[in-house]
Amino acid sequence: MTKLKNQVIILTGASRGIGAATAIELAKNGAKVVLAARNAESCASVAETIKNADGDAFAISCDVSDFNAVESLVSETINHYGSVDTLINNAGIINPIGQIEETDPVEWAKNIDVNLVGVYHGIRAVLPHFYAKGSGTIINISSGAAHNPLEGWSAYCAGKAGVYMLTRATALEAGPRGIKVMGFAPGVVDTDMQVSIRASGINRVSELPRSSLAAASEPATALAWLCTSEAADLAGEELSIRDGDFRKRAGLTTLPM
Repeated sequence: MTKLKNQVIILTGASRGIGAATAIELAKNGAKVVLAARNAESCASVAETIKNADGDAFAISCDVSDFNAVESLVSETINHYGSVDTLINNAGIINPIGQIEETDPVEWAKNIDVNLVGVYHGIRAVLPHFYAKGSGTIINISSGAAHNPLEGWSAYCAGKAGVYMLTRATALEAGPRGIKVMGFAPGVVDTDMQVSIRASGINRVSELPRSSLAAASEPATALAWLCTSEAADLAGEELSIRDGDFRKRAGLTTLPM
């Protein structure tokens, strides 16, 4: 399991769910993982799990909506490991869930700050380093909500739609300069976010039974594979975990018909 040996990977939203599972999977594949999230204690716990399994990781508290914090994240990573090879923009929130006229404008704007502006902050902070070394990979976590509106999710859908276009714009600018940029939709996964969604009772996603949700290990496996050279030809693409060809290449089982 050394496909990512000595690769330095920054992962935001790494304290739980898809982020925590991905951090562990990256380390299993030999990567040096920098775990970032607002909850420093949870991040440190995941990092400790990795170290106990002879992996290499450290945790940093970081609010992606604060550019100075994200810039410090990149600087601390370079100071610690000497470089950065990949950035996975995974941090995201679902709230506020509700009809537009009932949502709190401050909470709505906070969603955009985390889900969209936070992704921009990560890209903005890491690109100068990537350009200087002539290589690097950026993976932005996308969603089906970027392309299909869902009742009660106006902020989340708008933010993820913005991430989709930001991914394309970054690929257009950075691709010719040797930077691989991808969007990845992980599907409906059994995480704490889904607990909030089910509790809301709004739209069809909230009605999905927990038994139908994918384990976090699925997108974790896919993300680890996307960080390898085997996925280089997918640069510039918006990828979905539900795509059969993609699943096969990433080493995932075929979805039932």
